[in-house]
Amino acid sequence: MMNVSIRFVPIQKWPGEPTPRNDREDSRFRAPYRDTLDLLDKELFQLSARNVIIQAYMEQGQIRNDGWPYSTAQPSQPGVILSFEKLNEDEGRYEEVSFPCDRFNLWEDNLRAIALALEALRKVDRYGVTQHGEQYKGWTRLPAPEHDSDFPSNRNDAAIFMAGFSNIPKDYILENRSVMNEAYRKAAATLHPDNKRTGNHEAFVKLQKAKEILEAR
Repeated sequence: MMNVSIRFVPIQKWPGEPTPRNDREDSRFRAPYRDTLDLLDKELFQLSARNVIIQAYMEQGQIRNDGWPYSTAQPSQPGVILSFEKLNEDEGRYEEVSFPCDRFNLWEDNLRAIALALEALRKVDRYGVTQHGEQYKGWTRLPAPEHDSDFPSNRNDAAIFMAGFSNIPKDYILENRSVMNEAYRKAAATLHPDNKRTGNHEAFVKLQKAKEILEAR
């Protein structure tokens, strides 16, 4: 039984340039998929991770209602993105981090590479090399780019805007009201002007407009 709740979603957009097919390789650390999940669960639990999402090149129909892929699911590409909120103990708040990997030919191997990377990063803390989790800073998710002042103007744009600040796929936001509300809460926590680190009054106002558009039927 997993200690951490994880759900799979289709990849909407790969961050940066994907690894060319000819540059991918077979991994040197092959292991059963179950072992990879156990390692990933252990590391996420140690980090007090929440809102854990694994993005993969799967169709929505390849993912069960519980958020896990069917055993027969075969992604069209091997890239994987692990995103979650990690507790920043110094500041007493959660911050979102994202780990993409498409170096290897199999998506299971890319997921294991991420799990091993999390294990290695946590060891940095264990050995006292850092004191404030600096090794995770480079993986902190960047906010979505700013848009014109009249944005958003339609449901699709509103969902894209909300997705950019919540890391919940646009299509999920459009299809499910409860998912939209979850995305709004996550985005609002990031953009609220009272948030001294990421608060943005203009973007927060746009978020309210996006919510109004998405709630209109």
